[in-house]
Amino acid sequence: MSRQHKALIIKFSNISNQPRIYRQILFLKDSFDIDTAAFNSQISPFISNHFNIKIPFLPYGLIDKFLWNIPPISKILLKRCGLLEKDYDLIIAHDPFTLQTSLQLSKKNNTPVLHDAHEYTPLQFEHNLLHRFLNYIWDYICKKYMRCVQATITVNQGIADKYKVNYGTECEIINNAPFFHELKPSPTDPNKIRMVYHGVAHSSRHTENMIYLMNHLDERFHLDLLLLNDGSRYYKRILELGVNNPRISFPEPVPMPELPRVLNKYDIGLYLLMPTSFNTFMALPNKIFEFIQARLAIAVWPSPEIARIANEYSCGLVSDDFTLEPMSKKLNALTADDISKFKTNAALAAQELCAERNREMFLNIVGRLISKD
Repeated sequence: MSRQHKALIIKFSNISNQPRIYRQILFLKDSFDIDTAAFNSQISPFISNHFNIKIPFLPYGLIDKFLWNIPPISKILLKRCGLLEKDYDLIIAHDPFTLQTSLQLSKKNNTPVLHDAHEYTPLQFEHNLLHRFLNYIWDYICKKYMRCVQATITVNQGIADKYKVNYGTECEIINNAPFFHELKPSPTDPNKIRMVYHGVAHSSRHTENMIYLMNHLDERFHLDLLLLNDGSRYYKRILELGVNNPRISFPEPVPMPELPRVLNKYDIGLYLLMPTSFNTFMALPNKIFEFIQARLAIAVWPSPEIARIANEYSCGLVSDDFTLEPMSKKLNALTADDISKFKTNAALAAQELCAERNREMFLNIVGRLISKD
């Protein structure tokens, strides 16, 4: 691959806070001129051109995505934003929503399309009765278009297996690990065990369980919640639930690249994700890898992909089920030595679970596609 190659990354959402896309741009920047197409967002100085593809006068979300999946409308929209005149050597289509549009663009020069499926989109709205009917639309999109792309990647093996069973698609695995940080585990104070969670407070994930857990833990345990303020009622509810507990604090969130360094002072990365859908049951989110890069022990409910990481690398504890009592018993039984051993193992795991490893795999896939072009 050489610098004259051009790539387009397309996603039907705002990509300003999308770590996976941010890392792919960094992976590609030395060999590609990179354009992005998304809703009102530009996330990197390494981008040559950004195309705002949001449909005017429409709210963000499903209406935009639906219209982009109607071929005649999609062609008009591509021409309006200037993408139809562009030539690319590679198109990276994020989520099945973008497949029809990406394949339409690819026809001009027979450009290979790399589909990043992320999670299992056909069940994305499984937990929401009002949106569940849309799953039929995304199922149709997957059946029609996934077989037409040159390669598909996803975030873990469980989701890859689901795509294989339902659509016959072979997915390669690129997880959501951040770049390697040169850090050492911080000392563990046996009298004050510092736990941390960072991210969005979301009702479907039942973030409040981490607040309720503190009522079951002994006085050694303290919890910091670095929550993104989305202005929602649920976010405010979480603040109200925790404000009167002296062992719960709400520090300001920090930028994504700084997370491992800031989190390094803690002992345990806590994540209690309620399995309200297939995707939440099978989740393997950024924060697990960020905890590990921060050299923290992790404490998690038994979501299979998250539990696999904890058990394979012996870097944390996994509760017996998705309730508070088993988790509280395991945490209360921990000694400072136990936590230190988990943190030491996390430091070893951090060398493997990092974006540098993913970069090599990702560029091998891209190189394969470009060589076929």
